[in-house]
Amino acid sequence: MVWGTQNELELSYTRLRRNTSVGTPFWMAPEVIACEQQLDSSYDARCDAWSLGITAIELGDGDPPLADLHPMRALFKIPRNPPPTLQQPELWSSEFNDFINKCLTKDYEKRPTVSSLLQHDFIKQIEGKENVLQRQLMEFIDVHQQMGVTEKARFERIHTKKGNYSKSLVSNQEDVDDLATLEVLDENTVTEQLQKSYAKDQIYTYVGDILIAVNPFRNVDIYSSQHSKLYIGAKRTANPPHIFAVADIGYQSMVTYNSDQCIVISGESGAGKTQSAHLLVQQLTVLGKANNRTLQEKILQVNNLVEAFGNAGTIINDNSSRFGKYLEMKFTCGGTVVGAQISEYLLEKSRVVHQAVGEKNFHIFYYIYAGLAEKKKLAHYKLPEYRPPRYLQNDHFRIVQDFMNNSFYKSQFELIEQCFKVIGFTLEELGSVYSVLAAILNVGNIEFSAVVSEHMIDKSNISNPVALENCASLLCIQADELQEALTSHCVVTRGETIIRPNTVEKATDVRDAMAKALYGRLFSWIVNRINTLLKPDKHLSGSDDGLNIGILDIFGFENFKKNSFEQLCINIANEQIQFYFNQHVFAWEQNEYLYEGVDARVIEYEDNRPLLDMFLQKPMGLLSLLDEESRFPQATDQTLVEKFEDNLKSKYFWRPKRVDLTFGIYHYAGKVLYNASGFLAKNRDTLPADIVLLLRSSENNLIRQLVTHPLTKTGIAIVVIFLLSFSRDTGHHPRETTSMKTQTVASYFRYSLMDLLSKMVVGQPHFVRCIKPNNDRQANKFDKEKVLVQLRYTGILETARIRRQGYSHRILFANFIKRYYLICYKTNDDPPVSPETCAAILEKAHLDNWVLGKTKVFLKYYHVEQLNLMRKETVDRIILIQAYVRGWLGSRRYKKIKEQREQSAIKIQSAYRGFVARKEYQNAKHNQKIEKYIIRLQASKNCLLSWFLMFYRNKIR
Repeated sequence: MVWGTQNELELSYTRLRRNTSVGTPFWMAPEVIACEQQLDSSYDARCDAWSLGITAIELGDGDPPLADLHPMRALFKIPRNPPPTLQQPELWSSEFNDFINKCLTKDYEKRPTVSSLLQHDFIKQIEGKENVLQRQLMEFIDVHQQMGVTEKARFERIHTKKGNYSKSLVSNQEDVDDLATLEVLDENTVTEQLQKSYAKDQIYTYVGDILIAVNPFRNVDIYSSQHSKLYIGAKRTANPPHIFAVADIGYQSMVTYNSDQCIVISGESGAGKTQSAHLLVQQLTVLGKANNRTLQEKILQVNNLVEAFGNAGTIINDNSSRFGKYLEMKFTCGGTVVGAQISEYLLEKSRVVHQAVGEKNFHIFYYIYAGLAEKKKLAHYKLPEYRPPRYLQNDHFRIVQDFMNNSFYKSQFELIEQCFKVIGFTLEELGSVYSVLAAILNVGNIEFSAVVSEHMIDKSNISNPVALENCASLLCIQADELQEALTSHCVVTRGETIIRPNTVEKATDVRDAMAKALYGRLFSWIVNRINTLLKPDKHLSGSDDGLNIGILDIFGFENFKKNSFEQLCINIANEQIQFYFNQHVFAWEQNEYLYEGVDARVIEYEDNRPLLDMFLQKPMGLLSLLDEESRFPQATDQTLVEKFEDNLKSKYFWRPKRVDLTFGIYHYAGKVLYNASGFLAKNRDTLPADIVLLLRSSENNLIRQLVTHPLTKTGIAIVVIFLLSFSRDTGHHPRETTSMKTQTVASYFRYSLMDLLSKMVVGQPHFVRCIKPNNDRQANKFDKEKVLVQLRYTGILETARIRRQGYSHRILFANFIKRYYLICYKTNDDPPVSPETCAAILEKAHLDNWVLGKTKVFLKYYHVEQLNLMRKETVDRIILIQAYVRGWLGSRRYKKIKEQREQSAIKIQSAYRGFVARKEYQNAKHNQKIEKYIIRLQASKNCLLSWFLMFYRNKIR
């Protein structure tokens, strides 16, 4: 049998040692499981008799006992439960039932051997009937297989409309959705499992409660509205792993525990982080059931708009994030989405003025060029129609037509314009944005030439006044003032203002600094404007705070042939994210075990805290040394590298011999060589006060806003939100901003990391680890070595081990009882907050492998889902009972009211009849009186008439 083959292989592998676990868990005998935990325990061949009995039950029932449990949990059940039996033993012969009972004798000392089982009546009855039974069995198998094929075909027809993803629902049983459940957990097994799933378009895999996403580098039809519905409030094991499941877990956790959540997406550049963020936002808007479709559309458009300004094409990724984005979706306490807010960090402004070989500028420049050309508006914005602007010239685009006629850029321009309008930007604001972008491109076209003065002082002059005029026109300033600000600068010494000329190099630096500052502040203004337009109304949110789900999408780890200051900042940020991951998954979890007195095996992991200290500590960290050197006017990049070498006494830093301006860092993701050329200039990144004052005089309201307010500690420009209501009189003297102590890019970077972490630590974290399957961005290509390296440095194996052995959910006793007491107690009960109450709930739920600490319940990652489902079933039953009771009470109430109405009607009818009778009686009585009066009147009349006649007669006589 299959089990016997596995048994032999396992015993051979372990050199026939007796104390060895063998076999698939459901077929393991109790003594086989016990030998793994007790060194003095052993077993012999009678374990095969147990497996034979389990196989007999499987043949009878169709599934082995405990098949509905996770294999690891079945291991705990088998030694504790009584021997299993057939589900319906009455359907089978007494010989078959007795045979199973003999095989499944729990005390293996009393269990019969295989040779003695051959003498059992159930076995002996087939003597002489082998051929007939074999033929019947083959016929039965053929019928069973045909039924299976028919059922499978029907299943696939039902799910055809769900796309390729439905294949995973009928996949081989060997496929594993959760790496933490693998019996053999090593690098090769994990990599092979990922490769097997990837080949079947199953790009998602769990590691406990962490999701691994392997970039397919092509469109996969698994994100439709039908798939979205599958993951709303569903049991995790009911569907294949998916990014939508992470959104649902985060949303349900927020609503259930009334606490903020944070979803951290990490991985190399090109691993698919940005797309994952898109999908999370998409699903969360569905879960949040926005009050109106307009708000939902606005939130979905935010990513498209921000990425157009913050993403660019690099050597390894056509849509690489060149900034850090933390999107907070705002919800009411009831779970309704009411708004959103973006925090942006560390925009790579240097890309505006210079791109490495093979790379591109920010997307928005190409989009507006193609879009404005389509609308015949290039001349309006002073953009050339033949030669590309300097800031857009590279190997990709040698002539303007290369991107003017690009259909993709044209469609993206239309999409971005639509995004602006949907979110709520006015047409005036949109025109101002285009003017600033066009002005930046024209600034780059300004060229300088050297002029030797009479005092032999190097001066510069603008050699192409047309570019100067175009730029000044777009910025709404005077051309001569712009020329003066670019080619000279003011120095105030002892109260005297001295104007000094700029060299060509200095003027070029000022020009580029102006372009970078305008773009960086424009980006911040757009983000601030979005935040204002998506700010939730207080009457909708129900409170000033509400609940948040934050999504972090930040540039991935980078290692190019030439790595500069930008790559250093990017990789330090990734070191910080990796440290945050390590703290949550490893360090904080194990510290809590120790504090709560929970016995859990310590997992070793690569702690990158010393490396972060080397970067961030004061005063001898790398960034502090960089800032210190940046303050010396005579410092050079060479002296900077020498300072690093002299002061950074760390095993993570090294200096290659005979290579100038180069140093190396051993990052968590591997070693990287950095070229320090330009480090000091990029770190200073100063914008001269003359340029600031000039731009403040602009006739364009937006441009005045961009340069009026000082930057925050994170380097973000907080500008006035409403464009049209801005006044030229800001109440600030211009010197207030320009006289402030200049911050460096390194200091902005340090504060940005602090601000980002302060937002992340507030919420309960959920992690999505994005994996890049190959460096060529090819679909259906899985480079095992490439994937293995990422698995190593992201700590996936250690994560799988701690998720399997540890307790990812740790809930205070009071919170646990408040949430789940319905499983064990009545609704009107008030159980005490104690470990005994928690234990009673867990035992009632039939869960195992949980632990009670001093103040908290420690649960496996799959326990909470089971508890939530049981609670939901209990609540549903309560609601159903309440519905029946309300229906019964309503019926009784209706009958009573109906009876009261009938009695009231009878009373009313009785009263009415009495009234009518009395009325008629009175009428009759009145009529009788009238008749008597008439009779009396007639009698009087007759009497009078008789008297008159008698009198008349007497008179005649």
